[in-house]
Amino acid sequence: MDHCLQLIGIARKAGLLAVGSEAVKSSVRAGKASLVVTATDASEGSTKRARYSSESSGVIYVDVPYTKFEIGNITGRGSPGTVAILDIGLAAGFMRKLAAKEPERYGEAAELLEEKSRRRAEKGVSRRRIEV
Repeated sequence: MDHCLQLIGIARKAGLLAVGSEAVKSSVRAGKASLVVTATDASEGSTKRARYSSESSGVIYVDVPYTKFEIGNITGRGSPGTVAILDIGLAAGFMRKLAAKEPERYGEAAELLEEKSRRRAEKGVSRRRIEV
């Protein structure tokens, strides 16, 4: 199994993943999302909405080389086109692994998340969690 998808699974099990368009939009608005991800076969509308809501809130957005089916298998939630990783450390790890595969495509976003993660660790800010 792909290591990036494994990190999405870890985030889900830890309660640090928003799955689906509405959950992602809510997590972005609440300031809980660290990274918004869309599947390669997500609809154009979903992709535009995810990109707009994340960019307007200062959250990093990437489209990934995984299908809705692959993301659905790891999340156990049908075939979501959009997910948000809520933990900065997991988001940075996810992007680090993607950047190792395709540095020209994901390198900049990986560096940004690494820097945000480093700053948060230096400040001693506790990790964000979704209240259930």
